[in-house]
Parts: sequence; structure tokens; C-alpha cells
Amino acid sequence: MKKQNSEYNDFRIAVPAAYNEVFSHFYFVENKCGKVISKTLLPSYQTILIFNFGAKPSFSSQFNNPIEIDKYLILGPIKQAFDYSLPPQAEILALNFKNDAFYRFFGNISMAEHLPINPDELLNNNCFAVLWHELNKISDINARVDHILKFCEPYLQHRNKIAEQLANFKAQSLDSIKSVAIQNSQTQRNTQLQHKKHFGYSAKEVSRYERFLKTIDYLQNIALHTSKVDWLDVVTECGYYDQSQLIKDFKHYINLSPTKYIKFQQNICNPVS
Repeated sequence: MKKQNSEYNDFRIAVPAAYNEVFSHFYFVENKCGKVISKTLLPSYQTILIFNFGAKPSFSSQFNNPIEIDKYLILGPIKQAFDYSLPPQAEILALNFKNDAFYRFFGNISMAEHLPINPDELLNNNCFAVLWHELNKISDINARVDHILKFCEPYLQHRNKIAEQLANFKAQSLDSIKSVAIQNSQTQRNTQLQHKKHFGYSAKEVSRYERFLKTIDYLQNIALHTSKVDWLDVVTECGYYDQSQLIKDFKHYINLSPTKYIKFQQNICNPVS
């Protein structure tokens, strides 16, 4: 948990062990100062459910007009960076769904992909409106999290066997799709479709993202020791063919060159660090 100061607070809330395969973390932020605070969120390849309990924050990507959040909204899977602005008295709580957890709750991740959506539209009822009003009456942030977890229990579906194997695949030297396909006597194409269905992205997409994320971590570590970056070392250490491929990934995910990321990284939030 981290607090920056009395006027702007943001911190993570750890997930109980029983929910480790469902949520990566909860994230709380409030703006008590008298000005709008704007930041950039790096891609996480997670789907997030955001509850708003104060002034309306707004979100926008390089492709979309700003979107205001009234009470709650689903975004994701977050495949590219987006900007968000928190007006004075903004207060949000975000749930970060892990791997196939969104599918287990809603049964259809493709409806939320690329577009913000009201979660009640996915369930065809107004249970999230009821939940928001219940949460809005709770002042303690940890009590809110506990209430959300209890609310989630009846909706969580049994986990698909192949999705579970893909989510837990750890052998970096092996191809996850090929290995899981062989394990289940399936074609690689069918396993690829299962990955896309349950996670909302392909294994190839997330492999590229993980290389980018490794680069972000590498640059952050460099910044702790020196202000000069040897980009050839970055290319070699992070698995890129050349510097142009590195630049292409940064443009794709955050619409910045690597050198501009270094310059502005203090204004960029890394959702997985």
C-alpha cells in the first residue's frame, strides 16, 4: 500500500489467497487537491471494473474521445496505454481481473473487448447498480473490498480445464499453445481459439506484451543507477531484433518513443509493478 500525500492518495490492496486466481489486486485513488490530476496507465492485458464514488473521472486512448465514468464501468482488456484525468474530489476503486477471470464471471469477454461497457448489460440485470449503492454507504476502503468479494462469489463459474492450464503454464522455453494442445489431444488451432475465448487475447499477443513489460522494468532499473541508457544493451537484454523493433513496440503500446518514455515516466502508472 502506498500513499503519496494527503491531497492525492493512490495505493494497491492485496487480494486474499482464496481469490489469487481471480483478481491480481484492487487499486484505490482519490484526489483531494484543487486541481485536475492527469496520468497515463500502461497496458496490463487485464480487464478492469471501475467504481466511482466522487467527481466523474475521464479516460481516453489515442483512438477514442474521453469517456466519463458515472458510477461504474468495465474497460479492457487493456492492450494499449490510455490517459485518465481525476478532477478534484474524484475517488475510484478498480478491480483488476486476472487471466480468464472475466470470462468466468460474465461468460463472454468479446463483448467488453476494445469498448467500455456497463457491466449490468453483460448480466442483463441491475445488480451492479445495487452493489454501487451498497458500496457508496461504506466509508472504509477495506470493508468495501470485502463486500465486493462476497458479492462476487455466487457469480464465479467453474474454471475451464484448458484455460487453467494456459494460465498456469510456466515453462518459458516451451510453446504454451503447442504444449497444452498435446496434453489435451487437441489441435493447436483449437487451443489458440480457447485462449482467445477465455482471455480476450492470443498467446502471441501476450508474448509480445511481456517482452515490452520486461523492457519497462529494465529501463526502470537502469534509471535507479544512471541517467544514460545504452539502447543496444536494451535491445539485447530484452530480446528485440534491433532498435527499430523496440521503437515499434513502444509506439504500439504507449504511443511514445523509448526516449520520450524515459523523460515522462514519472507521469506513467505501471499497473503490474
